[in-house]
Amino acid sequence: MSTVNKYDGRKGFDQVKSQVRVTVQTALYGNNVELVKTVSQAHHLAKNSPGTIELTGIPVYEPEKLGLQEGTNALLFNDGTAFGRCAAARKIIGEPGVNAQDYAGLIREAIYRTRYQKMFHGEALVGLDPEFMMKAHLIIPENHENILYSWLLNFQYINERYAEMYKSSKNIPEGDIIIFADPDWSHPDHPYGLTFFDPEHNCAVLLGMKYFGEYKKGTLTLAWGTAARNGYAACHGGMKRYNLDDGKFTIAAFGLSGSGKSTITHAKHDNKYDVTILHDDAFIVDIENKTSVALEPTYFDKTADYPMGCEDNKYLLTTQNNGAIMYDDGKIYPVTEDIRNGNGRAIKSRLWTKNRVDRLDEPVDALFWIMKDPTLPPVLKIKGAELGSVMGATLATFRTSAERLAKGVDPNQLVAEPYANPFRTYPLHVDYELFKSLIKDGVDCYIINTGEFMGKKVRPEDTLGIIESIVEKTAEFKPWEPFNNFEIMEWEGFDADLYEKSYRREFIANFQKRVQFVNSRETEKNGIDSLPSEALKALKEVMNELDEFVEKIEKQEQKGA
Repeated sequence: MSTVNKYDGRKGFDQVKSQVRVTVQTALYGNNVELVKTVSQAHHLAKNSPGTIELTGIPVYEPEKLGLQEGTNALLFNDGTAFGRCAAARKIIGEPGVNAQDYAGLIREAIYRTRYQKMFHGEALVGLDPEFMMKAHLIIPENHENILYSWLLNFQYINERYAEMYKSSKNIPEGDIIIFADPDWSHPDHPYGLTFFDPEHNCAVLLGMKYFGEYKKGTLTLAWGTAARNGYAACHGGMKRYNLDDGKFTIAAFGLSGSGKSTITHAKHDNKYDVTILHDDAFIVDIENKTSVALEPTYFDKTADYPMGCEDNKYLLTTQNNGAIMYDDGKIYPVTEDIRNGNGRAIKSRLWTKNRVDRLDEPVDALFWIMKDPTLPPVLKIKGAELGSVMGATLATFRTSAERLAKGVDPNQLVAEPYANPFRTYPLHVDYELFKSLIKDGVDCYIINTGEFMGKKVRPEDTLGIIESIVEKTAEFKPWEPFNNFEIMEWEGFDADLYEKSYRREFIANFQKRVQFVNSRETEKNGIDSLPSEALKALKEVMNELDEFVEKIEKQEQKGA
C-alpha cells in the first residue's frame, strides 16, 4: 500500500500527525459526509447541481472506458469573478509569518460552519504506476459537485484495476493527501480566499476558492512535495519520447501555463515521428533509476486553443468558464474562445492521445527550460550542471491568464519562476540539487524562448523545428561569444549578436536580474529558498564574461576613434 490512511495503533499515527492534519482528517468521518463511490455517481451529482449546463452536443467519447455510462455528455460549469489561481491566497506552514496555531483555529471554525451542510467525499489516486501512487481525499459541500467530478476525472478515480495496482504499489511512509474545501467561505482578513498547506503532513484547506485549478494544483502541490522528499524530481512540464529508427530520444519541457509546454508535448510533427507521450503537465522522475511516472490521466487544457468545431473537442469531459450556444440541431455546445472571460478551461480525456503511457523507463535525453525573456534567442544549450540547474531556478517568464493576481501586481513584468513550479512547498535548494543531479548524469540542458526575441515573435513552428533538429541530432551548436558555457544555434530571422550595443545592454540588464534573484533568496522568507554558493558563482561567471567582453569592445571603439 502506497500512502497511509489507516493506522496500526498509536505508533503508525505518530508518523503523520499534526494539529492541522488531525483537524482536517476528523472531518472525513462526520455524519454529514457522504462518500462518492464511483465517477459515474459523481457525474450524476454534477449534472444535477444548480447552474450546471449539460453540453448535449458533446457526448463523452467512449464513456465506458472512463467509468461513465453510455449517453453521458460533457458538462459546463462557470464561476464568477475568479477564473484563475491566486498565489496571494497561499499560506504554507514553515514559511515566515504563518502561525499554524492561529490558522488551526480558523480552520476548525470553517469546518464547524459546514456541519449543517451535506458534504461529499471523493477518493482518487495521484500517480499512475506502482512506482509512485498516493491516495487523495477531497471533502467539499453540496452544490459544488462539479469541482468534485472534475477532480475525480483529473486524477485517477479508483476502480477495480487501480485499486489492485495501488495495493501492490511502492510503499511511501507518509499520509494520504487530504483536502477540505468550502468554496462559499469568506473572511475579511482573506479577501482572495485561503489556500492553506501543511505540506509535511499532506493536508490542505481550500476556502473561498471556486476555480477548479486551485484543486488540481493544490493536490499536485502535496504530491510533488512528497515526491521531492522521497528522491524524485517534481516536474511541472511535459514529457514525450521519440521512437526513432536508430533509437529512442526522450525530452522534458518545463514551463508555466501558456508557455507552450502542451503544444510541444502534443505536437504531431506532421506525423514524421512515432511519438509516445507521458503527460503535458505533471510527472516525476526518479533520480536514481531515471524512471518517469505521470501523475494524472487526463489533460486540463485552455479551450481557446481549440476553436468551436475543432475535432479535438470530442474528447471534452468537463469545461469551466466558457460560453454556451445552441445550434440549429437543438443541442448545446461550448463557446471555447475566451469571450466570456479569459482562461476558459476543460478536462480532456486521456483518449485524446492514442500514444499515451503512464511510465517511461528510458532516461531523459534533453531538458528544456521554456522562457519568455525577450533577450534570449530561440534556443541556447547550457554546459555544466550548476549553470544548467540555476538557469532553471531563474526561469524567466510572464504572468498568465491562469493566474488571479493580487492588486498592484504588474502582469507584464518579467519574473523568475523557479523550475516553472509556483506550487513548491519545500526549500528551493531541493529542486536545485535534484535537477543538477539529472544534468550531471548526462541529460542535455537547453533554454528555449517561446515568447519574443527583441520584438520578433518566436513562432511555434520555430520552436518545434529547433526541437526536431535536436532530436534528429542535426542541430549545429557553436560557442556563443563571449561565453564558455552557452552554445547557440543559428536560426533564420533571429540574430543574437552581443556586439550590437542596444541588444547587449538589454541582455546584461535581464541577466543581472537572475543574479539579484538568487541573491535575494538569502533573505526572502528568512532564507528558506537560499541556494548553494555554487549556483550564484555559476551566474557570476557569466556576468564576468560579459564584463570582460564589454571592456574589450570599449577598448576597440576607443582605438577606432
